[in-house]
Amino acid sequence: MSVIAMPEQKRVTITSKRQFTIPQRFFSELGFEREAICTMGEGMLIIQPATHVSGGEFAEQILADLLAEGYAGDELLAEFKLRQSKVRPAVEELLEQAKEVANGRGEYSTYDDIFGSED
Repeated sequence: MSVIAMPEQKRVTITSKRQFTIPQRFFSELGFEREAICTMGEGMLIIQPATHVSGGEFAEQILADLLAEGYAGDELLAEFKLRQSKVRPAVEELLEQAKEVANGRGEYSTYDDIFGSED
């Protein structure tokens, strides 16, 4: 028989300005910085660290693909900018689809469905 671990909880005080302090250990372990994402649903408020998706995370892969496709010089730069500009909207769409799946309103996809296998 497996034991289900209960999430760790800590009671916090909410000020008259609707503010509260995230406990230090939660803040550190979850990687909060200057911003948080608040999500409301099913009678709960979920607060998680905001991550900044600039698209730069994929720059090396985009560049490698372009070089493999034979791009060079000004053509390489132009195509890189074009593909780089498509990363953020694609990631935002994936996140929206994930939210729909989490809420039982969407179809589930695997990593390989989205990115293909490396074989």
